[in-house]
Amino acid sequence: MSIWKTKPLSVLLDEASESEKGLKRTLSSRSLVALGVGAIIGAGLFSLTGIAAAEHAGPAVTLSFILAAVGCAFAGLCYAEFASMIPVAGSAYTYSYATMGEFMAWIIGWDLVLEYALGAATVGVSWSRYLLELLNKYGIHLPHDYICSPWETLKLSDGTIIEGGIVNLPAIFIVSMLSLLLIRGTKESASLNNFLVVVKVAVVIVFIVLGWSFIDTANYTPYIPENTGVFGEFGWTGIAAGAGTVFFAFIGFDAVSTAAQEAKNPQKGMPIGILGSLVICTILYVLFAHVMTGLVNYSEFAGDAKPAATAFAKTGYDFLQTGLIVAILAGYTSVMLVMLMGQSRVFYTMSKDGLLPPFFSSIHPKFRTPWKTNLFFLLFVSIFAGLVPVSDLGHMVSIGTLLAFVLVCIGVMVMRKKMPDAPRSFKTPLVPFVPIAGIVICLALMYSLPNESWVRLVVWMALGVAIYFIYGKKNSKLNNPEK
Repeated sequence: MSIWKTKPLSVLLDEASESEKGLKRTLSSRSLVALGVGAIIGAGLFSLTGIAAAEHAGPAVTLSFILAAVGCAFAGLCYAEFASMIPVAGSAYTYSYATMGEFMAWIIGWDLVLEYALGAATVGVSWSRYLLELLNKYGIHLPHDYICSPWETLKLSDGTIIEGGIVNLPAIFIVSMLSLLLIRGTKESASLNNFLVVVKVAVVIVFIVLGWSFIDTANYTPYIPENTGVFGEFGWTGIAAGAGTVFFAFIGFDAVSTAAQEAKNPQKGMPIGILGSLVICTILYVLFAHVMTGLVNYSEFAGDAKPAATAFAKTGYDFLQTGLIVAILAGYTSVMLVMLMGQSRVFYTMSKDGLLPPFFSSIHPKFRTPWKTNLFFLLFVSIFAGLVPVSDLGHMVSIGTLLAFVLVCIGVMVMRKKMPDAPRSFKTPLVPFVPIAGIVICLALMYSLPNESWVRLVVWMALGVAIYFIYGKKNSKLNNPEK
């Protein structure tokens, strides 16, 4: 048995063919783009824009978004080639299995839990914050013990400070509801996601259109504030540091690739879904940031957890403030939906390969979804969403995602060497420049993360390696055909 044994491309393509017990192919190219937009637009646009402007880039946060988008585009081009070539559920896990062997596939599959499961938990906590703001507007106040975790301090907009609670029940509630919806079926989930995407994109466009006429051009001077003498505090280094902050606003486009086995035409739909959602969101992000920093001086966003609402207040359209919060809730909901779906599909695929118990690849007889995996992550994600502070969750999500991007970029170069003649309906251009550029940018962003993030990554990966050698290696179908 070899832990570096790769899974033949022919086997992967056989698995992609539909069978009576397989996943339903119900997703069109339009639905895949909507899945990508649904995963991307969320906390990043509505929260991180103000932070990046106030602390790093000033009005030039628009340039930070463009720089971050370029980094994501390099990784996205690599994802698109793999997704069109290997249209199997499992995302980067499956791609690594075909290029770098079983052990690296396990590493990336285990790592994706940080992106998808903890990503859903992170957004769940943010969702609960905006729900509290909405309820407070109508005089509804939930018990303090049940709206935040024991290890964090929550400050409400009315000035109330809550020094730790017992559990964040609103976050657990939304995670549970979406997990149960995913059990019902991909088509039903995609229909809800399509609706939520329309709602939040419409509100983003309304913000841009209505806010444009209220822009005060004085707020753009200077467009690139002079560096303070500290790396990352304004100037060109500030734009780069801002890109590191808003990069995480793009996390999610790769979740499209986890739905490859449920796409009607994955060879065509995967590249359209991944790159199309990335282009749409980049345009919206740049315009949104331009209007936001034109409405309010960037310095006013310091410490503001709701910069979009702060900026929109300058327009005088106060009656739309509630609509803005509702749209943000819709945005967060669609992000969680895609993340939970992506996580269940990764574990489904790992289980089919024998690296995880059969429990995780059990298909519901009626709904034909990996329902037991959905239930498992309902509990797993709920624990983190209910009990762990959002800042700790966010850093773990970031470093896990960047590591996944690095391995996918490496995988494209390996596959070009190993299988240069394999059919590809989409080819990453300018290889090896594009994947190398993606690797360099992602590693640079990983380097910028706090030391605690690296410690947690090492501990999590050590746990994963132990599970692989205790269970996965012994039960691998590739290395143990008799099983």
